[in-house]
Amino acid sequence: MDVEELLSALDPDQRQVAENLRGPLVVRAGAGTGKTRAITYRIAHGVLVGAYEPNRVLAVTFTSRAAGEMRSRLRDLGAHGVQAQTFHAAALRQLSYFWAHAVGGPMPQIQESKVGLVAQAAGQLGIGVDRTTIRDLAAEIEWSKVTLTGQENYVEKARATGREGVAGQTLESIGRLIAAYEEAKSARGVIDFEDILLILIGIMAERDDIARQIRHQYRYFVVDEYQDVSPLQQRLLDHWLGERRDLCVVGDVSQTIYSFTGATPSYLRDFRKRFKEASEIELVRDYRSTPQIVDAANRVIAPGRLEGAVKLQAQRPSGPAVAYHDYDDDDAEAKDIAKKILALQEQDVPLSEIAILVRTNSQSQAFETALGDAGIGFVMRGGERYFSRREVREAMVMMRSYARSGVESTMPEAVREIVTQLGWARKAPKNTGAQRERWEALNALVTLADDIAEVREADLAGFVAELEERASMQNAPTVEGVTISTLHAAKGLEWDAVFLAGMSEGLMPISLAETPEAVNEERRLLYVGVTRAREHLFVSYAHARSASGRGNRKRTRFLDGIWPETENISRATRNRRRAKDAALEFELNHPDDLRLLESLKAWRKAQSAEERKPAYLILVDRVLMNIAAAKPTTIHELGKVKGIGTMKLDQYGSAILQIVDAS
Repeated sequence: MDVEELLSALDPDQRQVAENLRGPLVVRAGAGTGKTRAITYRIAHGVLVGAYEPNRVLAVTFTSRAAGEMRSRLRDLGAHGVQAQTFHAAALRQLSYFWAHAVGGPMPQIQESKVGLVAQAAGQLGIGVDRTTIRDLAAEIEWSKVTLTGQENYVEKARATGREGVAGQTLESIGRLIAAYEEAKSARGVIDFEDILLILIGIMAERDDIARQIRHQYRYFVVDEYQDVSPLQQRLLDHWLGERRDLCVVGDVSQTIYSFTGATPSYLRDFRKRFKEASEIELVRDYRSTPQIVDAANRVIAPGRLEGAVKLQAQRPSGPAVAYHDYDDDDAEAKDIAKKILALQEQDVPLSEIAILVRTNSQSQAFETALGDAGIGFVMRGGERYFSRREVREAMVMMRSYARSGVESTMPEAVREIVTQLGWARKAPKNTGAQRERWEALNALVTLADDIAEVREADLAGFVAELEERASMQNAPTVEGVTISTLHAAKGLEWDAVFLAGMSEGLMPISLAETPEAVNEERRLLYVGVTRAREHLFVSYAHARSASGRGNRKRTRFLDGIWPETENISRATRNRRRAKDAALEFELNHPDDLRLLESLKAWRKAQSAEERKPAYLILVDRVLMNIAAAKPTTIHELGKVKGIGTMKLDQYGSAILQIVDAS
């Protein structure tokens, strides 16, 4: 294609990015504004007009998935040979090449997990550890390395940045642990992931000849998600650049959510202070979300807006209003979300385009149960890796064999022939479970084959190569099923419909966020969650953890002035209304059980007087209704009734069964 044909696919701001081929350039790009599109077209434009030699361009991003996606886009645009890598992948490639020349001997093994080394170092210092403690201490060691904080100045820097002792250890103890960890690592002759960058930095600083070779190889740099860069990554970037200025950085300070790992938005925010001649372009047109969702996002982030943040401008047509719901307890929230997902399915929203986003992994269990009970397939973000599945590995082996055999058929047809032999059919199986998961995994290969065939010519060998590259980057194709994910893990993803669940104080912001800086980061995390949604956004929380728990949760402060204000109604009034609604529902659906319900209430009233405590502390109306509807005849059956815990069962089980029996 010619230049005009290439650039005509961009809006005026994106086009400005693509036409600005020389750095330094900072692009402040809001969520959904097409930043990846802008920078890939910029690279493709530079290659097309001869401004860049493709193999001298290095595009750096933060996840293997994002790097793989960028390479795929660049290939589609004809920019073959451009390197798109994570910081660690690019550094490892260079370090592996120069190790023998700079250090000598074989390169040490990379220790994928710090757990064993941390446990060894802690044992040497007499620090008692369990699995959780080791994980927390390993994270602190990682923070010290990515922030370039050595053992000798750890205590001073940690105290200055407001960090407190981790896992019950003092800052001084952690400083000693860092030293012991490094000694244990040296004794084993291994390095960790941070060492890849640190050692390469050291080599480039000490060996001008190697630094010159690397700088000769890579002359043009693009860094995506620049708000997430750490001091260690910035130091390496500085060495890669040397005295040159051909650097384009892209990011959004409003999506800074990894400060706890050492990332800082200061490099993005202060880019023009360092590069005074830098051009600056803002991308504010949001093509992802409806105006209703964009408005919610802008209002969420407004009170904590950082310097350099952009305000989004919606470009899509109007859509459904953002829905806000509160529930009595977590189970009620999960079950109603499952019902809403079924309703979305009836509106032709695919399950793969629906996500439930939560603050912590521990919240997922209620949703796993509710979706399973409703017969809705789901995938856990961070669960079993797609390319580790047996059927996917088998399919790839068969595809390689087919590609060598010279069978004549189009690539999508060949893929269908192969996966059919492994149990795939054009119609999905109706049942859920392992059979459905296997079908979904194979169907994802079919869908990916069709998608690739639409944008470029590819034979079966090329498709296998694409899969192998995706496998190395863990860039899995889309699998049908609702995604359950933490807000952090959802960064960089998007869906047609998003449920932000558990949006209550203590979870959003998390109770551990005690400083103003930490609370503002939680606000940005909610902003990231809101901006994952394209068309439908549901925000909810539950007043209590369980049906028998006290409903003392409050919705997150971040939605003050956004949540539809029923706040003039007291909680007691809302509870009375819910109780009245529940009573009417029971009367309509269980008319034959009203007499038993009245008997249970009479018993509760007598028990309340005897124990001298409010009736709701004995059992709430909803639980009495559940008992009346279930009519249990044994302790075991009564224990299955929702809202009956072990303590209540021991206290009141016999009396309740007598009342049921008498009825």
